[in-house]
Amino acid sequence: MPETLVVSSRGQITLPAGLRKRLGIAPGDILIVEDRDGELVFKPAAVLAVEVYDDERIAAWDRDDALEDAERARILDGIRHKP
Repeated sequence: MPETLVVSSRGQITLPAGLRKRLGIAPGDILIVEDRDGELVFKPAAVLAVEVYDDERIAAWDRDDALEDAERARILDGIRHKP
């Protein structure tokens, strides 16, 4: 059933409580809004945590992954002489 929403001076709307409850929309949830030929379509967004690594942590990984010259040569030799 259509509902009427009012846009505030800050461009905000309030979704009616019944609609939020039916759709399982909770405070803090994130929605995506799309303009589809003049109609607004809202859908839930998938939010994934992103971990940001600093230069020190990346350098530690590089040190941990470093190969000795002999090991590097053995690997390269194996690649070059694959049957």
